[in-house]
Amino acid sequence: MPKGDAIEVSGIITDSLRDGQFKVHLDTGQDVLAYTSGKMRKFHIRMALGDRVKVELSPYDLTRGRITYRQGAPVTVNPGDQPPAPPPVRR
Repeated sequence: MPKGDAIEVSGIITDSLRDGQFKVHLDTGQDVLAYTSGKMRKFHIRMALGDRVKVELSPYDLTRGRITYRQGAPVTVNPGDQPPAPPPVRR
């Protein structure tokens, strides 16, 4: 399969399985089984539940994919929250 044939979508990791496999809920509403790509495994990129990731899907099987990029955990900011105070300065 040429590299240009892959379908790239975003999703959120919902479950961690064995051997570097994850259940990912895509933005399209599908749930797929995805594994970490070789470079992510090589450089020990850690992924946790709730992390936003990019997944490449094969046009032959849309229920399996390869995680190619970790975008990080979704950040939620509540309006009205105060930023944390800076630590005191020691002199």
